[in-house]
Formats: sequence, structure tokens, C-alpha cells
Amino acid sequence: MNHGAEYYGSQVPNRNVINYTYTDMPWELILIDIWYAIKYSPSLSYVFWPLFPAYTFDELRLNVHNIWCMFIHAVLIILQVSFFLSLPMAAFLPVWTTLTTIGAFLSVNWVICRFCLNGPSLTYESREQYAQHHREHQNEQWIFLNGISVGRHWLQANLDRLALTFGRPIMGVHNRTNGIIFDLIEVMVQRCLNVGTSDVRLVYKELKKSCTMTDMTRSYLSCGGIEGGIVIDWLLQELPQDLLRKLEVYTFGNAANHFNNPQRHAKSQAFQDAEELTAYAGGKSPSYNARLVEDPKKGAYLTPTAEVASTPEEPNGKPDRNKKQASLDRAIRHIEHYAHTADYVAEWGVLHFATNKRATEQIPRFAGRLFSRDQPGHMLNQHYLHGMFPLARNAAGDYTGCAEDNEFMESFIGNSTGPDHGANRDFAREGLCLSMWSVKGGRESLAAGKCR
Repeated sequence: MNHGAEYYGSQVPNRNVINYTYTDMPWELILIDIWYAIKYSPSLSYVFWPLFPAYTFDELRLNVHNIWCMFIHAVLIILQVSFFLSLPMAAFLPVWTTLTTIGAFLSVNWVICRFCLNGPSLTYESREQYAQHHREHQNEQWIFLNGISVGRHWLQANLDRLALTFGRPIMGVHNRTNGIIFDLIEVMVQRCLNVGTSDVRLVYKELKKSCTMTDMTRSYLSCGGIEGGIVIDWLLQELPQDLLRKLEVYTFGNAANHFNNPQRHAKSQAFQDAEELTAYAGGKSPSYNARLVEDPKKGAYLTPTAEVASTPEEPNGKPDRNKKQASLDRAIRHIEHYAHTADYVAEWGVLHFATNKRATEQIPRFAGRLFSRDQPGHMLNQHYLHGMFPLARNAAGDYTGCAEDNEFMESFIGNSTGPDHGANRDFAREGLCLSMWSVKGGRESLAAGKCR
């Protein structure tokens, strides 16, 4: 079965309207998040589906380590649910008894997670048997920041799978688990309050160091979306934008409520604002000869024109130069998001924010190109990497890296703007032609075959 893929440029409009932003009051954001968590709950059962693993690295493969991890998570769920159900009893107990009981439970929970799941280290490396250091890659650094409910064993499996897929050693920074329920609470706190934990601060430190090193030409971050978004916010605040051009960011099943990557010039911002309004109105894109005008009083704006074009191309068939320049004129050169349409986490995150129209221009865009695939599942190895970048084997049955040909790479990619994208597919901002243009210009998209 061929699962189709849809491509969305950075923040493509849809019928729905986003009228709130991550800078709103935290209590408002929490209430909104709870509402949408309930709205998308029919997809919750698909987080672990399909259940059948294909590779050694898959999270649900029945081996000793995976069974142990699943058993500990089940124990933690029972303990944490019991803990919250017993909290109303605190109203009938002395304060010191309540505080002592809560402290004792949190200590037991920490001990179980520390010694049964997480381990002592905050950083890990992919094993050399899957990817070795080569001279041609010495100017690159790949960093992986995992999502929630991942212990050291699943993190190591993620690192080895990524290293085998892309042929580079991967450094992993461990976003430690505290059990699924406590992790979900942490997700709410980080998403609504932008709180940086120890792993977020370490990734920020490593990326800042990497971007400022003169001999480092490219830095890669594959990340849990919420924490990755916080890291990017911090980097945008401090690093010069020419150094940020070294950074490339890739997310899978992103749960963040924002992803920032501003334009470097006002005229690029003005052009993309005009493109967004035109696409949402169902009209045609501004023609290739529409001019960007900079006025001392009005600022930068797109000049009105009676001409329209049915496709974002010039008469010679090449992509619109204004679109290319506006798309590439960003602080971070390349951000890509990969999402499954039946992934509950992605529906609550990137698919909700990146495919809906902003109510006002003051609400930030969800930056980055989005590739969505008509498929369930949220687990990195078992669902995303297996479906998008399957592995090849040699005659002896050993893994040799990413398969040259696979269903996702060969699938038809629709250029989507929403439920009625068939009528408006030509009007998506930062269209697929720009992504392919950047590939031909020397910038390889992850979806364009970076695995080798």
C-alpha cells in the first residue's frame, strides 16, 4: 500500500484560524491545550500502532531490554495514577503528613527512573559499528534530543538507527523520563511556560559552541519538538545570524506550539505575508513581476498588480525568484518537520499549528517545511524511520544503511494548503519547487535522500 505524502511550506493557510500564540498567559494556553488534546483524542490509540516491529532497533520488538522498559513504564503508570487518585485524601491529613508522603513518593519515583530506565549519563554516542568518524564529516556535528518517555536503552537504539541511516556518528542528549504521566505534565509546563530543563540547556550549549567554531561548517539537530523549539529561541536571541546559517533542524512528530525562524529582511517578510493572504483567500499568487517596495513611512510592502499567475513560475519555467529569495532569507537556513496524519502527538502539535491560518500578523508562524504522511504511529524508530527511511541488508542479512529506493521516497508528494488543497495547490507559500531548487543548488533535503 502506497501511503501518500503531503508537503506544506512554512505555515501554509487552512480554513481554521489560530488566534492565540505561545506568548499568551500560561493558564490560557493550558486550557486551550487541554481542549485540543480532547479534540484529537480519537487518534490517541494510534500512537503505538502498528505494533509489529521490523528491525532490531524498534521500540516494541520483543527482546529483554524492551520488555524491561515496557514493564517499568507499566509499573510507573500504576504508581502515578494511584498517587493522583489519592491526592484528595490530603484534605483530611495534617500538612506535614501530606508533604512527607508526597516527598517519599517522588523519591521512590526518581529512584525507579534513575536506576531502571535513565542511567547516570546525560550524553550518549552512537556505536562505531553503525557509523564511524570520517575525514569528510569532521566539519559536521549531529545532535539528537529525544522526546518523552525514553530511557537510555531506547535512546541508544535511536542513536544507532540514525547513525546507520545517515552514515554519521550521532551525539545524543538524554531528555530523561520520569514515567509517562509525569512526562506529560512536563510537556504541558514546557509547552506553555517555555521552561528549559538540564538537557535543553546542554543542547543549547553544544549547538552554540558548534556554530561559533570556525572549522565547523554545518550543525544538525534532530529533536523532540518542544525542547528543540526552546533551544532555537535561545540561539536566535544570542547568536549572529550568519552563524545560525550553519544550523539545520529536523523533527519527527513535533508536539511544539511554535517554531521560530524569522526572515532576515523586512521585504522578505512583506512578500510572504502577501503570499499567505492571497493563498488563504483562494485567489491566485502575485505574479512573478510583482515588486517589493521599501517606503520610509509605510515600511516594506508588495506593490498592487493587475496581473496574476496560475503557477508560482516565471515564463521560462523557473521558480519565482522572489519566492526563492524570501524562502531562503531566514535566520536558520533549513528546518524540516516530518509528521504522520494519524499521530496524536503531531496532530496536537505541528499539524495543528503549521496548517492553520494565523488570525493576525502578530501571531508567529510555525516555521519550517512540513512533510506529512498518511500513516499512524509516533515512535521514532518503529514508525517514522521505518516508514520513511527503511534499512537495506546485504546477502548475510546485516544492515548496510538506508535503502536507496523506498515507498516514501518514491511516493507522490502533494503540495497541500488544507482540506481543499486540490483547488489551491499552486498557491502554497514556499512550494515544493523551492525545496527541490535548494536541493539542486547544493542543499540536500532530508526527504530528498540524505541517507547513504
